[in-house]
Amino acid sequence: MAISFDKALGIHQHTVGVRAQRAETLASNLANVNTPGYKARDIDFQRALSAATAGHSTSLNRTNERHIVATTRASTGEQKFRVPTQPDTGDGNTVDAQVERNLFMQNALEYQASLDFLGAKFQNLTKAIKGQ
Repeated sequence: MAISFDKALGIHQHTVGVRAQRAETLASNLANVNTPGYKARDIDFQRALSAATAGHSTSLNRTNERHIVATTRASTGEQKFRVPTQPDTGDGNTVDAQVERNLFMQNALEYQASLDFLGAKFQNLTKAIKGQ
């Protein structure tokens, strides 16, 4: 009997990828905190997670009929501009460093929690395979 990783791992496999993508976006905002005209971006986590779990996938080409059919997940997180929380300082930059640091830290904690849940799922699968 084959193991269905989608059923065994649940939503946690998708949350790790979406949180990693959001971390890149927030880090980019922090890196451009002093760049004139830079607009703060973010990813809507719920929408990105819904897209990731909906099964949007791209089929890979096979060069031989004996090759295994494989699919790859398409990018799920669409970056959108964030509504500024501070008045314009004159340079057009909408990044608030304190907000970005707080969001980055919150995302990092949630990313670690997702990794912990995913690790627990793999431990349970290992125990089931070994018959413990």
